[in-house]
Amino acid sequence: MTHARFVNGLAALAERYDGFVLDQWGVLHDGLRPYPGVVEVLEALHSRRKPVVLLSNSGRRAALSRERLRQIGFDPHLFTGVVTSGETAWQGFRERNAAPFDRLGRRCVLLTREGDLTVAQGVGLELVEAPEEADFLFLAGVEPPPVTAEDYEPILERCLGCRLPMLCTNPDLVAVTGDALTLAPGTLGRRYESAGGVVHYVGKPHPPVYAACRALLVGIEAERILAVGDSLAHDVRGANLAGFAAAFVTDGIHREAFPPDLDEATRAAALERLEQEHEARADWVIPRLVW
Repeated sequence: MTHARFVNGLAALAERYDGFVLDQWGVLHDGLRPYPGVVEVLEALHSRRKPVVLLSNSGRRAALSRERLRQIGFDPHLFTGVVTSGETAWQGFRERNAAPFDRLGRRCVLLTREGDLTVAQGVGLELVEAPEEADFLFLAGVEPPPVTAEDYEPILERCLGCRLPMLCTNPDLVAVTGDALTLAPGTLGRRYESAGGVVHYVGKPHPPVYAACRALLVGIEAERILAVGDSLAHDVRGANLAGFAAAFVTDGIHREAFPPDLDEATRAAALERLEQEHEARADWVIPRLVW
């Protein structure tokens, strides 16, 4: 049986922890607007001097993510910092002192969202269009609907034919956009792997992004940090690997498994099945991020 405890909101947990790592899409907002009650949570933590880091598997640079948050209604003063997998990868390319960045080469085919090239600028990368001229495939983002995974098959097949390793800076399989779940880069990464390609991932649940969070939560021990997210495979498993406590939000990408009319025993059984499937263990469960 799952050992997680179900609570109604973050007020029940706030005094147990000294620092908080919050997921964005599916927890703070739907990509378009903040969820009801989320801003109040940030204000409550800020008033209690609890530092908050926003951690996203976005393949974009942190400054772009921070600006987008401001545009959709978040006051940047309410969080200590923003960590994105795109920013972590950019730092990796700049330093070139750790795998996989020390072995990827400099010429890449870049797949990105809405023409964003900032993830590859200023770090010595050369963008090329032909896989035959590249050292690796850099998957930083995918275009929004109506673009589908099938639309990327031709370029993936060419890169596979050239035996290019892939760097995927968003391991998410789906993204919350409004009320729908849409394509995310991790789905293309999985397809590339299943076809025999080599894929290096940056982002949750992998350690580098959590090291970046720890650098912003100075002096706070791992067990005194609570990570909140809606993906068991990424947010909860990543927190487990980092030694953080984990709060799982049910009204996100797993919402179909947790309809509001579930009784307590059925809800716990559904969580246990998902925990086993994703090799993750939640400490707390909340329906959504409210105070």
